[in-house]
Amino acid sequence: MKKYHFKFFLPSLLAVSLFTFSCSDDDDPVPVIQEGIEKASLVFTALSGGDGLSAHGDHFHGLSNAVEGEPRAIEFNSDGIATSGGHLHLDPEVIYKLELRAWDYEGERVEGDFTKDKGTADLYKAFFQGGNFILNTETDDESGAIFQPRDQTYGDGTAVEGQYETTGMLSYFIIGASNEGATVNVSYVLREFNSSDTKAAVTRLDWNAADYSQKYPGTDVLKLNFEIHAEHAHDH
Repeated sequence: MKKYHFKFFLPSLLAVSLFTFSCSDDDDPVPVIQEGIEKASLVFTALSGGDGLSAHGDHFHGLSNAVEGEPRAIEFNSDGIATSGGHLHLDPEVIYKLELRAWDYEGERVEGDFTKDKGTADLYKAFFQGGNFILNTETDDESGAIFQPRDQTYGDGTAVEGQYETTGMLSYFIIGASNEGATVNVSYVLREFNSSDTKAAVTRLDWNAADYSQKYPGTDVLKLNFEIHAEHAHDH
C-alpha cells in the first residue's frame, strides 16, 4: 500500500522538489510525481428524525434511518491546517455524520486506500483528540461526547464486522450538552499502527484518550486541526 503522510510528519518531504533533472543530452527536466496527501476535508452532516435516533453509552441508536441535513466541509492543506471552515459551530445535542475525504498530488481520492481490504484496514484507526470532552459514559443523563467510527464495508465489498474492525473513514459524533461552551481545539487523527494486532485492543472509549500514542504504538499519518464551538442553533 502507498504511504500517505503529511509533510510535517516526514520533514524530509520538504526537501523534495516537483522536478528533477536527467543526465540526457538535452538536459530536459524529468517530472517526478510527489507522493502523499496534498489536501483533505472533513464533512459534517447533521442528522435528525430516524427510528429512535439517540446517543447511548459509547454509541448511537437509529443511525440507519436518520434524515440528513445540509453537509458542511472543513478543507485542509497538506500540513493539516484548515484553509476554510476551520471554526465550526455545532449544536451540542445534534448527532453528526463525519466523513473523511483525501486527495493525492495527482488529484485522486485516496481515503479508500486505507480500508481497501481487512488486511490493510487492520493497521489504521481514527481518533478524535483534544477538546477536554466529558465523555457520554461519564454522565448520568447521556449528555456527553461520543465519537463512533462506523465503516460498513471494506473496499473489496466484504463487511466490516463489529466495533473493533471499524476504522473511521465514516464516523458519527456528538458533543453533548455537558460540553457546551467555549471554543475548543481538536484534531481528527488517523493513526497507522506498528502491528496489525494493535487495532483489536482499541475500544470505543479510547477515541479521546490523551495517551493514545503511548497506548497504541505507531505513526499519525493524518492530523487535521480545527476549532469547535458548541452552541445551540438559537444561540448563534
